[in-house]
Amino acid sequence: MDGAEAPGPDDRAFPAHHAPGCAGIGELDALVASCRACPRLVAWREETAEVKRAAFRDQEYWGRPVPGFGPPDATVAVVGLAPAAHGGNRTGRMFTGDAAGDFLFAALHTVGLASRPSSVGPGDGLTLRGVRLTSSVHCAPPANRPTPGERDTCQAWLSAELDLLSPGLRAVVVLGGFGWQALLPVLAGAGWQLPRPRPAFGHGVHLVLPATGSRQELHLLGSYHPSQRNTFTGRLTMPMLVEVLREAAAVGGQAAT
Repeated sequence: MDGAEAPGPDDRAFPAHHAPGCAGIGELDALVASCRACPRLVAWREETAEVKRAAFRDQEYWGRPVPGFGPPDATVAVVGLAPAAHGGNRTGRMFTGDAAGDFLFAALHTVGLASRPSSVGPGDGLTLRGVRLTSSVHCAPPANRPTPGERDTCQAWLSAELDLLSPGLRAVVVLGGFGWQALLPVLAGAGWQLPRPRPAFGHGVHLVLPATGSRQELHLLGSYHPSQRNTFTGRLTMPMLVEVLREAAAVGGQAAT
């Protein structure tokens, strides 16, 4: 944007303009947390943070976009849908503070990728080993349903995050069909070659994207999302999720337990 002012946080072009220039994960996370590019999501996340859920009425909600969580040299990435209104939107940490997150962290701990089996909030002592958690949309959406336009606007953050991780990234676990559909164009745009036709989402799907001139071989694994709807009905069980994460850990060179 020669001669023009760079778009600010309220501008729809903010992610696409700023994300590619991030020099590191810390810079990216700070920019993500400042983003206000999607008016509907901004209004919802801030209203939720103000009204609160009765069980958390004494807590101060984060109420902003939730950055990824995990080490910048992770060899495994886990990509979800979006933060929960009273989970990540409350705690400010990805997959933290709701039932889906509890299920995921219990599985990560079983595999040896998380130091604790539960995640309460920043400062709880939880650390991740070799895995970074992120999402296709960084703001909590109404009814857990981002629009395609919101997904596309937020895509720049996911693309930049995977690019920063790419020197060591070996596997990506995608939780749910929405995250799968959001991730595929990001990978294609980043230089990985996807099969044609593009692969359909399914639990246990495991694709190997071949190395190219600019990218190393990448393993793409699918898992049902650990939402209560899936876990309560048995569509996703703990052994099912553990198996996918264990497979990703092995590919990523992590000594899974």
